[in-house]
Amino acid sequence: MFEIVLSVHLIVAFLLIVLVLIQHGKGADAGANFGGGGSSSQSVFGSGGSGSFLSRMTAIVATIFFVTSLTLAYIGSQKAKGYQSVAKEAAAAATVKPTDAPVIPN
Repeated sequence: MFEIVLSVHLIVAFLLIVLVLIQHGKGADAGANFGGGGSSSQSVFGSGGSGSFLSRMTAIVATIFFVTSLTLAYIGSQKAKGYQSVAKEAAAAATVKPTDAPVIPN
């Protein structure tokens, strides 16, 4: 389960990076990014241009990224419950009381 969620998380992270890099800044003309006039970019993404489509996709992918992040944190915390820290193990070993068994001389 952990490996599947981790794989999805890595793919979504890469997709989120690509989506953010594809978007143009405020005030930038979408047609200049595609090497044509304003009409060519509107024909590809509709009359609203690429801004609303890419913004919506970025929001969806970011939501999936947050969900997978929280899922990985939960799975990791559940796996870590069975482990003790080295300091706790050393303290437990140091506080072991000797038994009342008789000592046999050599």
